[in-house]
Amino acid sequence: MESKLDPGRRMGAAAEAVAADTEVLLERLLADTLEEDECDRPRRLLEAMRHASLAGGKRFRPFLVVETANLFGVPRERALMVGAALECVHCYSLVHDDLPAMDNDELRRGKPTVHKAFDDATAILAGDALLTFAFDVLARPAVHPDAAVRIELVARLARAAGLGGMVGGQMLDLAAEGRFAAGPLRLAETEIANLQWMKTGALIRFACVAGGVLGKASRDELDALSQYGIALGRAFQIADDLLDVEGSAATVGKSTGKDAAAGKATLVGLLGTAGARVRLKELVDTADRALASLRGDTAVLKAAARFVSERQA
Repeated sequence: MESKLDPGRRMGAAAEAVAADTEVLLERLLADTLEEDECDRPRRLLEAMRHASLAGGKRFRPFLVVETANLFGVPRERALMVGAALECVHCYSLVHDDLPAMDNDELRRGKPTVHKAFDDATAILAGDALLTFAFDVLARPAVHPDAAVRIELVARLARAAGLGGMVGGQMLDLAAEGRFAAGPLRLAETEIANLQWMKTGALIRFACVAGGVLGKASRDELDALSQYGIALGRAFQIADDLLDVEGSAATVGKSTGKDAAAGKATLVGLLGTAGARVRLKELVDTADRALASLRGDTAVLKAAARFVSERQA
């Protein structure tokens, strides 16, 4: 019966359910209770980690893990564990991006950024702790009884988050702003797309492929999920850049209008808003084609691509 509902409504309901479940799981994982081999959980550090990761965000990445895992009959509890680990990486990156040495933001998800709510040193350590905690979670048997699956997930997330992925993309972003030169760099479209793919898209692709890894999908199926994730990640960043130009801080939940002021390299800046929207449509079509070869009901994932391209916050 559920499959006959409008895919957009199904997607909304599924996303809300994953967000709620992820919140509960992160609350449990970031509680006072010590795990084996832990000596203490310093109160201020734990509070900063919780400030960064709880009561905020759409949990879009965990949603993608759960929905792609659904295609392969993966138990929801396993997918949620991977989603929680991924959310810790995502939240750590936001904490560090908001620091004065990076984007110097004061607002995130409608509340003070971690360095404003606490201090710079605590924010740095909270980000460090969230990153390492993600791999703690991902290595647990609750993620999957097969250690080889857990190892693959750890390796894929490390690469998506690190030198050749998100962190490398952040370095390219700073370079494009002119942090290490006389002024902002003029980048070609391919260079901007590569930068944004690394900074934002790599974790989104991981979220999509992780569901297939959990389900021991075939190589062809993993490739299809990867192509979907690549298109979705690129669309997500363009939509985010459009929000920075057209949105308000009250709606978006963070400062807006900062990309142009900082001289950031974006496809919106290069192509204009109309050109960026044309590119968004192309990416949604690419995402749809990538899903066509997968078994199971992919309607919710197709709706997710449309949601990304049309989001207002």
